Amino acid sequence: MAKITKILIANRGEIACRVIRTARKMGIATVAVFSDADRNAMHVRMADEAVHIGPSPAIESYLVIEKIINAAKETGADAIHPGYGFLSENSAFVRACSKAKINFIGPSAESMDSMGLKDAAKSLMDEAGVPITPGYHGKDQTPSLLKAKAGMIGYPVLIKAVAGGGGKGMRKVEADADFDAALASCQREAKASFDNDDVLIEKYIQSPRHIEVQVFGDEHGNVVHMFERDCSLQRRHQKVIEEAPAPGMTKPVRKAMTDAAIKAAKAVNYVGAGTVEFIVDGSGALKTDGFWFMEMNTRLQVEHPVTEMITGLDLVELQIRVAQGEKLPKQKDIQMEGHAIEARLYAEDPSNDFLPSIGRIFCFDSASWKDADDEYRIDTGIEESDRISIYYDPMIAKMIALCETREEATENLKYLIDKAEVTGIATNSAFLYRCLSHDDFICEKLSTHFIPKNLTDLLPPDFTQDDRVYGLAALFMEQKYKEKSVTPFGTQNGWRLNQPIVKKHHFVRNGAAVSVHIKRESDLTALISVNDGPLIEYSYGSEDTSLTNEPSLNHYSAWAFKIFDDHVSLYRQGQVIRVEREIFDGDTNAVAGNAIIAPMPGKIIAVNVKAGDVVKKGDPMIVMEAMKMEMTLPAPRDGQIETISAIQNALVADGDILLSLKEETS
Repeated sequence: MAKITKILIANRGEIACRVIRTARKMGIATVAVFSDADRNAMHVRMADEAVHIGPSPAIESYLVIEKIINAAKETGADAIHPGYGFLSENSAFVRACSKAKINFIGPSAESMDSMGLKDAAKSLMDEAGVPITPGYHGKDQTPSLLKAKAGMIGYPVLIKAVAGGGGKGMRKVEADADFDAALASCQREAKASFDNDDVLIEKYIQSPRHIEVQVFGDEHGNVVHMFERDCSLQRRHQKVIEEAPAPGMTKPVRKAMTDAAIKAAKAVNYVGAGTVEFIVDGSGALKTDGFWFMEMNTRLQVEHPVTEMITGLDLVELQIRVAQGEKLPKQKDIQMEGHAIEARLYAEDPSNDFLPSIGRIFCFDSASWKDADDEYRIDTGIEESDRISIYYDPMIAKMIALCETREEATENLKYLIDKAEVTGIATNSAFLYRCLSHDDFICEKLSTHFIPKNLTDLLPPDFTQDDRVYGLAALFMEQKYKEKSVTPFGTQNGWRLNQPIVKKHHFVRNGAAVSVHIKRESDLTALISVNDGPLIEYSYGSEDTSLTNEPSLNHYSAWAFKIFDDHVSLYRQGQVIRVEREIFDGDTNAVAGNAIIAPMPGKIIAVNVKAGDVVKKGDPMIVMEAMKMEMTLPAPRDGQIETISAIQNALVADGDILLSLKEETS
């Protein structure tokens, strides 16, 4: 097969940037594609050429096969790398590339079809002797039959879209009474995400771990593995923290699992990079008969960097070489060393049910986070001043640490998270830090239940109403003024002739003014009054090493800070606290008790009520979809519905009033 000279990357964000870096290293030219929203994105600037492919919604740009093929033809690209997501597991796209005589860097359409639908894949794996989870994988999709099969399997069960991935189209059902609603929701999401609402039913493993094996095949019949990754830390079935090798893995279990993975790949004549995913019994020590085939992802995975870190291999380079017809390295030559952990930094608010955070990033400098290239890695497609939009996955960056031991890798990754200091949007950085610091994670008590089980401990405390935060912000501003003071005349310390020094700073909390008075300062301590309240003592000394997850609000050196025109940002262990310096007009929460307000831009999927209905607090009113996620908006209180402005399939903006209740009368 001819050598590849120019690659079009049919993707965006960090994976597009990742492929461009490897292609550049190999001397291969690159072409980026971009939608309206990505016109100025990093991957567009990095590529040798870029082609505009349409409006911002992916269904009108990144998911349009004809536009991708035409872009490749126009630029003379002889190969296409699909990245992950979008068209990466679309066999029709593979066939379109073949018809256009463009080298698709990935498996064949036939292999993709074999593994693309979970029900067919389960049957195929069963025939190949790969252990599978008990369940129903049939073609009959009659709701009553599916419900009957769930009862026969025994609750809890998992409903999964046969064409699903990334946690989409998946619902856990605890009891027979909950099945119908869960099935309808799962099918809606599956239809919207994959244009296929068929599902399968599986027995839900009570203490599950998610362990996957990286496999590779070439056109010469060789199939090898690159060991395993543990991806058990998930929320809504989407991975959050991944690591390699899997904690607690033994040589016999690794051999059984990797043998099964290679058997699975050979069953479909697999060529390229793929991942065989297993659900594993995590109730005790790993066992050779305690894992079952879940699915095979016929593409590169988001978490592939941890495998690269422990093996020293460039998986994208191997993808390109295999696509050129080259042979893979022999299994005996693939070795692993050390322990790698990856955390996904998302623009989302864990304290608000992980809703994505939309807006511009004002402070973000990934290059400043690391000082040891061999131990740290940051993959991103975002730069300072870029916007997180409503149209795509809200991942900002993947942060990866490699060390000799899991304990050291954990500490190094926490260091990276602590240095992130992203400002302008909400992120999950403090949540990630607390996951890595949790006793269950440290003691390797891992399961896919880890996050929901420990959610209260993993959410950072809300300090925004605490007076001590405003005292800290005042001290930071005071320190900044001192740094600016070059001459006595530049000193901004409140000095007045024949009057005591007054150091006052003014902030805003919930629209109300907050006055902070620094009463006395020494080299070791400061005394501060907030709104003329009692004195609060702050320490300037070295940070107490006993401080772990709970930041000290009385300890100046425990926090980093940045001062902006309208606010001060405080940072520690991934947590960011924003202290406003200006008063904003208006009361955006005035209608919150009497209305349902769109928490972010999105699309209305369903309206479950009509005007005049009497509802109870918490009743499901409206279902909307945003950032590839479905959410149900409940009634804010008991009452009667007065007006409904939400319309099914309509697009709404952040803050739109979707439904209002009649005013309560005394």
